[in-house]
Amino acid sequence: MKILAVQNRMGIGDTVIFLPFIKALYKKFNTPISILVKESSKADQYLHQTNYIDKIIHLERDKKTNYRHGGFLGSFNLIKDIKKYKFDKIIIFNSSIRFNLIAKLSGIPEIYQYPLFQKSRQHIIEVPRHFMKNKLDLVVSEDPEVQIDESLISQSIEKFQINKDEINILLGIGGSGPTKRIPSHIFLSVIEKISKVKKCKFFLATGKDKEEQIILHEILQSNFKDLCIPLDNFSIKETLPIIKSCNLSICNDSSFSHLSAALGTKTITLMADTPLIYGNYNSKMFPIIPDGEKTVSHKTLGKEKINPQKIFKKIIEIIN
Repeated sequence: MKILAVQNRMGIGDTVIFLPFIKALYKKFNTPISILVKESSKADQYLHQTNYIDKIIHLERDKKTNYRHGGFLGSFNLIKDIKKYKFDKIIIFNSSIRFNLIAKLSGIPEIYQYPLFQKSRQHIIEVPRHFMKNKLDLVVSEDPEVQIDESLISQSIEKFQINKDEINILLGIGGSGPTKRIPSHIFLSVIEKISKVKKCKFFLATGKDKEEQIILHEILQSNFKDLCIPLDNFSIKETLPIIKSCNLSICNDSSFSHLSAALGTKTITLMADTPLIYGNYNSKMFPIIPDGEKTVSHKTLGKEKINPQKIFKKIIEIIN
């Protein structure tokens, strides 16, 4: 049996959040599931070794680089691309009439989809849970899981001299927007506090964005530079075994927080300006919200109010 799941949200985090639903399909039908995702999900970088994933098909609708599947003519290209796999079932995690028609014209016999024309303000977790229960009688409550080969973990431990007698911590200092990026002085305060009581090594995960690089350089130019290893020149695929080898992660709301928790690494999520659900949907996530706030959402703008003492206390709880 060949099954395709469509998850057309934008980023890495969105794709990771939907993994429990993909895995539930795999268990029900006893076959790996192919996924149709946007190129911006970068799914091929972290799902290439996950056994419940079959093919990763890119939805090419990025106007800046590739618009093969965009617009009216792009729909026919997508139909052509899907049709060649001869899928038996399709599960569509959206309410788009376009994808409904594409599925039908691709000749897929069984179509399961969110109710049509109900796209507004769909909860990213509760809506697919209800959908899976109502349409497929599946109760989904597992955490997302990204799998990685043990040999790659061993290679990273050797390459980076990851010592089990030290506390190895991933610092996810990157972020998809400036309001999500916690300032370097907060990370430096945490490094100082934990280094006084534990022997530590810190892996700094970030991208090449100018502001992210400024935060990275401020940490690398500090008194703690010898404890830090930058990962900005590594691909996501290359960072996975490093993350898996860490005792814990401290991450902004970024791809690294989602990937870290999905790898099973306990992850402190620093939630400054994003709905809290993105930092607490996984049992391996431990959110820290800005001082003075009861919750967090878009426009909270709380990156300067993340308390390093609260982060430190949570680190001690986790490692003990």
